Amino acid sequence: MAPEPGNDETQNGESPGMTFRPEFRKGLGLAAAVMVLDQIGKWWILDIVMQPPRVIPLTPFFNLVLGWNRGISFGFLDSGGWLSEWFLPLAAVGISAALTVWLYRVDHLRAAIAIGLIIGGAMGNLVDRVRFGAVADFLDFHAWGYHWPAFNLADSAITVGAVVLILDSLFEQEKKS
Repeated sequence: MAPEPGNDETQNGESPGMTFRPEFRKGLGLAAAVMVLDQIGKWWILDIVMQPPRVIPLTPFFNLVLGWNRGISFGFLDSGGWLSEWFLPLAAVGISAALTVWLYRVDHLRAAIAIGLIIGGAMGNLVDRVRFGAVADFLDFHAWGYHWPAFNLADSAITVGAVVLILDSLFEQEKKS
């Protein structure tokens, strides 16, 4: 039975409009989950665990600490001022928008997961920049007196997403060859 003229429903009862691939929906869902989990973790650290702020040793190689990063990865560009107040948040929005367009065009799950991780991590850190003017970092791995720069769940998601995206591009190239 064909839809009647003026009726906005298709034969299966769905509205004709924009449809999204499962990869896009899964990638955006993962991005939202990462952002929410990141913010819950930061809330827990800031409002409960780090009252007062201190170093909490959990293992011989891992501590909980509280650090604020006004720059980008590893404190690079941590000069404060207009850069961290305006440029970095706007860059995060722009990059996330571009990644969302890319995610919309992706046709396989591995890339969608990778892009979703990156978007979710970027948005989690963006929330911190808007709320606090800096990103809360609290995971501190160390060995033999050397400490890796403190980081958070959002940073981890961005890193894992970038690695998966690189690996995905290598594997997808092999499939096309």
